[in-house]
Amino acid sequence: MRSATVEHTVHARLILSGHSSTGLRARLGYRADDPFALTMAFPAEYSLDEPLAPRPGAEVVWVFARQLLACGLDLPSGLGDVHVRPSRGAYTMVELRAPEGLALLRFDAADLRRFLWASYRCVPEGAEGRHLDADRALAELLR
Repeated sequence: MRSATVEHTVHARLILSGHSSTGLRARLGYRADDPFALTMAFPAEYSLDEPLAPRPGAEVVWVFARQLLACGLDLPSGLGDVHVRPSRGAYTMVELRAPEGLALLRFDAADLRRFLWASYRCVPEGAEGRHLDADRALAELLR
């Protein structure tokens, strides 16, 4: 039986300036019961919006379309708050925009592809509609 969730922890570089970056870990997540979306979570200390001393283990979580990641591995993609694009070498850049500022992260493209492939083993591309629970989705919208 296939797993209903996929989680991978990957390394990323937070680009601070043209000559400065810092390493961090990001947790990528995918759930079959939310088949069009994925999550990208970072330690709260990297957030512009968190207090100076975030709770231990606190995370900042971004949710965006799985298809955005898939497209962004090969071509610049995204509108609004999340943009994904290939970069020189074997890297993929993810740009996260919020009212507090912008974060530019560099990932090894191979790590993102492995996560994406694992998500497709969980729910194949094109089969997302068969995993939707319309009643649950409607209930969440009406909360």
